[in-house]
Amino acid sequence: MKFTLSWLKDHLDTDAELDELCEALTDLGFEVEGIEDPSAALGSFTICRVTEAAPHPAADRLRVCRLETYPDGPGGERREVQVVCGAPNARTGLVGVFAAAGTYIPGTELHLKKGVIRGVESHGMLCSEKELMISDDHDGIIDLPEDAPLGTRFVDYREMTDPVIEIAITPNRPDGLGVAGIARDLAARGLGTVIERPVDSVEGQYPCPVSITIEEDTKGKGCPAFFGRAIRNVRNGESPTWMQRRLRAIGLRPISALVDITNYVTYDRNRPLHVFDIDKLSGGLRIHRATGGEKIIALDGTEHRMEQGMILISDSNGPESIAGITGGLSTGCTEETTNVFLESALWDPITTAATGRKLKINTDARYRFERGVDPEFAIDGLELATRMILNVCGGEASEVGGDGSVEPQNRAFTLRVSRVEELVGMPVDTQEQLQILGALGFSPVLEGGIISVMAPTWRPDIGGEADLVEEIARVTSLSRLEGKPLRRPAQRVSDPILTPIQKRERTARRTIASLGYLECVAYSFTDSELAGLFAPEQGLVGLENPISSELDVMRPDLLPNLLRAAALNQSKGTGSLSLFEVGPVFLGAEPGRESLHATAMIVGEETPRNPHETARIADLFDAKADAETVIAAIGGPSGLKSDRNAPGWWHPGRSGTVFARPGVPLAVFGEIHPRVLRRAGIRGRAVAFTVFLDTVPKRRSAGKTRPALVKSALHPVERDFAFVLDGNVEAAEVVRAVRGSKFRKIIEDVEVFDEYDGPEAEKQFGAGRKSLAIGVRIQPDKSTLRDEEIEAICADIAGRVSASTGGKLRN
Repeated sequence: MKFTLSWLKDHLDTDAELDELCEALTDLGFEVEGIEDPSAALGSFTICRVTEAAPHPAADRLRVCRLETYPDGPGGERREVQVVCGAPNARTGLVGVFAAAGTYIPGTELHLKKGVIRGVESHGMLCSEKELMISDDHDGIIDLPEDAPLGTRFVDYREMTDPVIEIAITPNRPDGLGVAGIARDLAARGLGTVIERPVDSVEGQYPCPVSITIEEDTKGKGCPAFFGRAIRNVRNGESPTWMQRRLRAIGLRPISALVDITNYVTYDRNRPLHVFDIDKLSGGLRIHRATGGEKIIALDGTEHRMEQGMILISDSNGPESIAGITGGLSTGCTEETTNVFLESALWDPITTAATGRKLKINTDARYRFERGVDPEFAIDGLELATRMILNVCGGEASEVGGDGSVEPQNRAFTLRVSRVEELVGMPVDTQEQLQILGALGFSPVLEGGIISVMAPTWRPDIGGEADLVEEIARVTSLSRLEGKPLRRPAQRVSDPILTPIQKRERTARRTIASLGYLECVAYSFTDSELAGLFAPEQGLVGLENPISSELDVMRPDLLPNLLRAAALNQSKGTGSLSLFEVGPVFLGAEPGRESLHATAMIVGEETPRNPHETARIADLFDAKADAETVIAAIGGPSGLKSDRNAPGWWHPGRSGTVFARPGVPLAVFGEIHPRVLRRAGIRGRAVAFTVFLDTVPKRRSAGKTRPALVKSALHPVERDFAFVLDGNVEAAEVVRAVRGSKFRKIIEDVEVFDEYDGPEAEKQFGAGRKSLAIGVRIQPDKSTLRDEEIEAICADIAGRVSASTGGKLRN
């Protein structure tokens, strides 16, 4: 939102300096984003007189002009300057605008230098309006009246020193989109008084010739009210100079008096309007929803195809305006326009915003209607613009016609006087609260420590007591808030208490980080296209209003976001990385369908290259080891088992599930399926693991300390076994069989140290056979084992393996 200082002072009687006003605006919530000083850009341009304009000796279209200038200002030393000028209106005696060598010309972005043009020196230039960014006129140089004071800065002569203030408007403050609303807030702060500018009604001279009809399916929500009147015999020339100056200052190009007036009222009072050329209308106006497929050429010449549900203003020829957004080219006003229809309507913010987004149209009208305008100013805005048109363009106004009505805005609220200090921590006197609310238009009434208010129609953001407290706090200024120590409680603050699952989550996070992984903190949302690979059985939980098209579902697993992060890092040149995240996943929309996971992933080499060893690619056993480390750290059970039953997004044959008892998985680990990696944009292989934190049972323990260390004084016995097995028998089955021996209490450790398979093994042992060697460590607990006891233990181990796997001891 832009406005000039003089424009603000049309609504605010104040002696405050510009800096004070801008500081107050930011403190009130209207953050000042910039201040433009026209004199800074145009301060070097001065008024001069052409004392002689002679033909150029080497160019027919150029003239050599001698200028009378006063570099030190009016009354200073007179100096003659020679310039070469190609303007057709350059002549002796012309009073124009001079730019000396070294001046920056904003209209052409040129740094003016002393030069030689066709053999004649030129020490500056005579400027056109385009070069000074006053207008687009570049046909000739500026021609001023003969009595213009020589040596005076052009910006002072044209009164172009008015600073332009640009502020940021938050979506909940549509009243700040009008200069009058900004003045109201500054007056409430105490920086002046509001200049009341009541709107006088214009008496209609004849019935409105344009009929207005809002269709029933549109009147309820899309367009509750539509008002308008005809004005005949207008002269649509240029708008007044003061109006053009203000519009140009805020970045709007003056077009014609009729259009400029509607633009001016839009910024002055936050009341968008539109004018139709009545002579181009056919029949009355009908406000209705599009059926889909209608076409309209907007004022900027762009053709738009309407979709079903969008709101149109149509006559008997078809659509003539897109409601609340832009008018149509076919009924737009031109210099030949003599009869107009002025429209002021109320449009549904949601429909207006949706239509604008779909059609990709951004206008000042849309920006305001989608945030909300004052419904009770619809008629007054029409009357205000009518009066301005009559004053500038002449003509006769008809009576006001329309359809629909403005519903009463009875929004009453109460505020407890003590509530301000309770919520803000800053005492504000009761009378000051009443004064602030009154200045903002809330009409407060105090009774028994409670203030009753009526929210003004221009403040749709007010919805309760907390909003009223906010109004008082921001106008009072939170800079008055003093830091104070908290009162010491009567009782000692209790120790922090973490739930078991919170402790488990924290322990898992610290453990995985200590293993060398870097933590990621991602959204709980993810991309439905990639997430679909991780939810084959249950449906994805979609979002009705996602923050972006790439975050449209709740994550069913932590891997999709980790894969996206890894792909992004790979695209930036990072080849190897280890990432993890601990957080919830969502398996359904119902309560209780959440699960807490800890997932880590390794992409690329596990160890960096060095002169002592070769780099090793991480494999599923690295992921399994880390998963078991996390399970142990959070107090999970020992003696875990694993199988190959991993979900479909893991690599078959290179993944597995860890469990303590069948049907209750504690973790899953392995390589991620190449199909998933390709979809995620990952180069190379990736291994990962996921620990299901809320399903890991707690290990039974008498306390938090570790058990006592027990060391035997008896010498252990180690024996190696080699079994001939079927090729599909897993080593884990052999290990489980050994640990199931009746001597398991003294079997301290079992390890697999060799596997012999392949064609050579099949030649020796038979087709589909292999050899597996294990080492068993036996630790006696009562006495040294005798030979016959050791032989009994070995026989039991061989028998257990044979019974469980069909394996035979190798000769």
